[in-house]
Amino acid sequence: MNNINSVCVYCASSTKIDKAYFDAAEELGHLLGEKNIRLINGAGSIGLMRAVSDATLAAGGKVTGVIPRFMVEQGWQHNGLTELIEVESMHERKQTMAALSDAIIALPGGVGTLEELLEIITWKQLGLYLNPIVILNIKGYFDPLLEMLEKAIEENFMRRQHGDIWVVVNTPEDAIEAVYQTLVWDGSIRKLAAL
Repeated sequence: MNNINSVCVYCASSTKIDKAYFDAAEELGHLLGEKNIRLINGAGSIGLMRAVSDATLAAGGKVTGVIPRFMVEQGWQHNGLTELIEVESMHERKQTMAALSDAIIALPGGVGTLEELLEIITWKQLGLYLNPIVILNIKGYFDPLLEMLEKAIEENFMRRQHGDIWVVVNTPEDAIEAVYQTLVWDGSIRKLAAL
């Protein structure tokens, strides 16, 4: 079982999405807080980012938000977090979030969330991030992406072993279980990055 002290959650900032996504974010946040797992996220004040943060805090947990200065200048940050880390760029934000986390959980989101998820998958493929990556597939949201990744494997753009980079679950409870149970990769996996 992995030693999990902090989990980075990628998710939407949209406020106009189905209630099922908010329910999942709140349940995930509650579980993180209850288990004393620090939430690491992008410090957003709206959408699923706020929902998961508020639920974690309400359950007695801690939240570290990482946000670029230009977003703070727009007033987009959540001001009630345990810790707010201000960085210079989106690149530094993603790197900091990954460095602080013992695992990643991806909730549904738009292009920002998809980009974060694909980048961390790439980092794991290259042996730069070795911790669990869990895709929380609420309402089958990620099905098209998962089909695309499977197609990449089938057509030899990725190795079959790379399909083990991520774990797909359907409930917040299963996501928490997966971060504890998914094997941490060995850095030597990078030798498989080239086909």
